[in-house]
Amino acid sequence: MISRRFLIGAMAAVPAAAALAPLVPARAAGIGEKPGDMAVGAPDAPVTVIEFFSLTCPSCERFHKQVYNRLKPEYVDAGRVRFVVRDFPLNAPAFEAAVLAHCAGRERYFTFIDVLFQTFDDWASSRDFNDKLGQIGELGGVSRDQFADCLADQGLENSIFQSIADGQAEYDVSGTPTLVVNGEKYDGQMSFDALTKHIDRLLAGS
Repeated sequence: MISRRFLIGAMAAVPAAAALAPLVPARAAGIGEKPGDMAVGAPDAPVTVIEFFSLTCPSCERFHKQVYNRLKPEYVDAGRVRFVVRDFPLNAPAFEAAVLAHCAGRERYFTFIDVLFQTFDDWASSRDFNDKLGQIGELGGVSRDQFADCLADQGLENSIFQSIADGQAEYDVSGTPTLVVNGEKYDGQMSFDALTKHIDRLLAGS
């Protein structure tokens, strides 16, 4: 069951989180980055990691909790890695969750992603996932009507499906998570140590 206390606490932390690690204005900065990408980290970081992810993918959930949450303070916040995320929803709940995160706006996007992964077991495989996503949205400041409007936004839908098409065409992405590190494709199910080994090698040569 989704904990109201957890969600309120997580969403209340948005201003502080934004102050500590603000989103960099969207622009093609890192290697392979495109205008409009959702990204955190210094635009001039020597390494860019692009993750294609689905919010209902158990491997993506593990990557977020076990790898990304360690990578961010040690590499992203330290200015060594620019981290870019791209939508690759594998089913209807993942698509609606992606819409909700975008509906929250740029400043709250990554906080919503974190909350969605933290509450993964409560909504990702639920028959009433739309209602549970609506609950998460309401507690994060996105009303049910706003969420419905975003779900009906053809431009947002096209953008998400274009992300899938681009991933398939540019990097032959067929599953999630898939990582692209400075233009080189990797299986996103690698451990923190395996990923940072690749990153450290690139940093040593920069």
